[in-house]
Amino acid sequence: MMGKTIQELRVGETAALGKTITETDIYLYAGITGDFNPAHINEEYAKNTFFKTRIAHGMLAAGLISALLGTKLPGPGTIYLQQSLNFLAPVRIGDTITARVEIIEMITEKNRVRFKTECVNQDGTAILDGEAVVSPPKT
Repeated sequence: MMGKTIQELRVGETAALGKTITETDIYLYAGITGDFNPAHINEEYAKNTFFKTRIAHGMLAAGLISALLGTKLPGPGTIYLQQSLNFLAPVRIGDTITARVEIIEMITEKNRVRFKTECVNQDGTAILDGEAVVSPPKT
């Protein structure tokens, strides 16, 4: 199964993917990346931080954008080339995060697509935004 080629994509096209972030997700992410910052894995430490509780790694939420681009739009075969991110709000255990992408530019001659990217929580609060550039699969 292949994703959409550049000829099949259109400016304004969107896709979304949601996930509820669990404590297990945070521990697995810490183990995979080696990021054992106590703000993420130590509740006693986190109680004394600005957020008063543990928060998820920002890149865990950003990873949902990667999943969305690689599985839905453009989909399988897509190569991720660039991503800018602005972290706007924390993700707490139990938050449901929805990643959204929207095509904002087609660079057909280079087989590149530029996306507006964002993640919001269950309350509609933006937790991150940015832009991505990908190379969709070729025919």
